[in-house]
This record gives sequence, C-alpha cells and structure tokens, in this order.
Amino acid sequence: MTAIAYTTSAPSSPRPTRLRLTARGRRVIAAAAAMPAAIALAAAVIGGGAALASRDAGAPTGSFETITVAHGDSLWTIAEELAPEHDPRDVVDAIARLNALDSVTVQPGQSLAIPTEYDPSR
Repeated sequence: MTAIAYTTSAPSSPRPTRLRLTARGRRVIAAAAAMPAAIALAAAVIGGGAALASRDAGAPTGSFETITVAHGDSLWTIAEELAPEHDPRDVVDAIARLNALDSVTVQPGQSLAIPTEYDPSR
C-alpha cells in the first residue's frame, strides 16, 4: 500500500475587503446624514412662526384704551401727558411696541393703543 500524504498548509490571512460606495450609496448616506438637520430646521421654522404669531397678536381687542393723535402731538408729548411720573422714553417705547410702529412719527387722526400700565382711566 502506498502512503497518502496530506499536507496542511496554514491558510493565508484573508485580505480585508474594501468598502466601495457607488454613487447611489453616497447619495443615500448623504441623505441619511442630512435628515436630522432638515427635521431640526423644519421644527425651528414651524415653532418660530408660532412664537412670532403669538407675539404679534398682542393684547385681545378691547382690553386696552385707545387715543387719537391730535394735530401737533408727538409720541413724546403723549407720553408726558399720559404718565408724567414715568420716564417718557419708556412710555414712548411701550406705545411704539404695542402699536407695532416702525418709527416714532405719528399722524393727526391716527389711533394709538395705550399700554395698560400707563392707562390714565385705570
């Protein structure tokens, strides 16, 4: 009988496979990475819009007094008449914010809402 010789050679170390991304794979990964940013941006836009809407809503209608600007009146003179014990700059600022005025210029006949803390009828 003949002898059969088996040789066992140590398996060569496997070569690591390289990850190859196709163009489609790169787009998928980029979209997955951008998704949290897009969700955060959408939440900020939606949440920020709601905050601005509630801020601009101001006080409910009828919860404050209004005055009509007379000829020669300015916000400064109105502030001095309404609240002589307060700093006129603070009163002018409060009136301008409540009425969403872009400037402190007022026109005769213009109706202005008066903040409740400076309302003379209270």
